[in-house]
Amino acid sequence: MTDKPKDVESSAQEGDDLAAAGNVDQIRDIIFGSQMRDYESRFLRLEDRLIKELSSTRSELNSRVDALESYMRGEMDALNSRLNKEREERESDDKDLADELNKSTKELLRKLGNLDESVASQNRELREQMLAQSKSLGADVNAAREQFDAALTRAADELNNSKTDRIALADLLSEVALRLKDEFTLPASK
Repeated sequence: MTDKPKDVESSAQEGDDLAAAGNVDQIRDIIFGSQMRDYESRFLRLEDRLIKELSSTRSELNSRVDALESYMRGEMDALNSRLNKEREERESDDKDLADELNKSTKELLRKLGNLDESVASQNRELREQMLAQSKSLGADVNAAREQFDAALTRAADELNNSKTDRIALADLLSEVALRLKDEFTLPASK
């Protein structure tokens, strides 16, 4: 039972503290009330102004971000468009160049084929001309050889006909040798 009087006392004391605190609030309200209300209204106006400024800044920032995004999208679209156009031009140029290269290659191959045919034809003609010249030269050489053989044979025949007989020449030289030695005797005449 000793607990109950303590509870009652503490409740009473709390009630007195609340009354004293209420009095202090009243005193404070009397002394500082008008200033506090003035501060409160100033804080409310400041808070409203900050909210409006923040809202305005946020709205301006959003519009600038939107404008920047729109500008960047436009620039990116323009760059992509230009890039696509350049790529298409390059592809077209590459295709044209490839077509021209193929055409030039075909033309070159055709000209090389014609040149090969021309060279082969000229080689055949040269071989035929060389063969004809070889036959002609062979015939000329044979004719010249035959003429030379005939001339040599004629010359040999002429030499045989006009040459001195060896025995007669030997007798003549023996006679000269004997006469030089003074051993030569003339044959007696009959």
